[in-house]
Amino acid sequence: MCDNGWRTFWPLWLKNELGASIAAVGLLSMIRDSGPFLFQLPGGVLADKFGRKKIIILGTSIRFIPPFFFLLSSSWEQTIPAMILSALTSIYMPAFNAIVADSLPSRQRGAGYGAYRMMTSLPMVIMPVIGGIIMDSYGYRDGVRIFLFAEIIASVFIVYLRWRYISETLDKKAPQKASTEPTVSTPKIPRTVWMMAIVSTISSFGMRLVMQFASIYVKDIVQITNTELGLASTVSSLMATLLSMPGGMLADRVGRRPMILLPMVITPLTTFSLTLISGFQQYLGLQVVGGLAMGIGGGAYGQTGGSAWQALMADLVPREKRGTVNGIIGTVTGLVGAPSSWIGGYMWENYSPETPFQATLVLGLLALGVFALFVKEPKKGEE
Repeated sequence: MCDNGWRTFWPLWLKNELGASIAAVGLLSMIRDSGPFLFQLPGGVLADKFGRKKIIILGTSIRFIPPFFFLLSSSWEQTIPAMILSALTSIYMPAFNAIVADSLPSRQRGAGYGAYRMMTSLPMVIMPVIGGIIMDSYGYRDGVRIFLFAEIIASVFIVYLRWRYISETLDKKAPQKASTEPTVSTPKIPRTVWMMAIVSTISSFGMRLVMQFASIYVKDIVQITNTELGLASTVSSLMATLLSMPGGMLADRVGRRPMILLPMVITPLTTFSLTLISGFQQYLGLQVVGGLAMGIGGGAYGQTGGSAWQALMADLVPREKRGTVNGIIGTVTGLVGAPSSWIGGYMWENYSPETPFQATLVLGLLALGVFALFVKEPKKGEE
């Protein structure tokens, strides 16, 4: 929750307070985004071997460490250890996805994911506008420090709650044969899952080209205030949160594919349209449309990782392999997408600030085409 208060302004803090260039912001994002390909596969394998809960507690315990390094940093170079530790926290994401999938009946997975995302996101939606007000009132340096202290306290509390209340879902009663074969090669991944991995990789690469620079673009080029930036983010998040459960229910009723395809059309267009707007009202309008896409798809970018996407993935992968398969896909996606932020910064500085947004549109539409042509839902009897 506290993380949402300052993450929107993180690139601006790096640029204006720690002297980072656009390319340096991209480099730091690349280090942080290396987590999926370095740690998600080991995390997924460990989650299937030792249980979901232990890996979730391990990854969550690491989360309160990076803020200490950020607090001690007086230049952007000194934030690198924090970026590495932030990458390490992704070790628990396959376990988290698996434990949610394990807990939901197949015919209600869309609604279940939507309800989960709505309940976990509602407390966070107000934080960006609070963050914007604090940044305008105290400046980036002191404003970020306020949220970092709060994040440390909140992270310790979250570790306790997850240790106390999360129940293990992996059935370990059946005896498992000892094997010297690499666990990574065990799961037989359906072709459709591999196609979803390709879509996720293309989409993630495209979004990371601009994800860390969008706030800088609208602040410096569109010229809105921090408060307006935070308000628009809050409105978008609120829409996405309130629509996430209805979107998940629709995914159960009309199918996963339609609820993934529509946001895959909207999201690249709204992201690219940032380069065409002027003023806060137009930016707010784009954020409203983007929030609608996130609500329908339930994901961070309107498609991959959302309620319908996770429900389809759970339909295709058996329970005992979900951690490993999520880890493999996270590894593939992260490996290809890791340099994307740096490439986006290079495009910004050597061509124009609009160039990475144009590339994002092309890659988003390419991911849409691959999904539409090659990703099919399993028949009900196959789930």
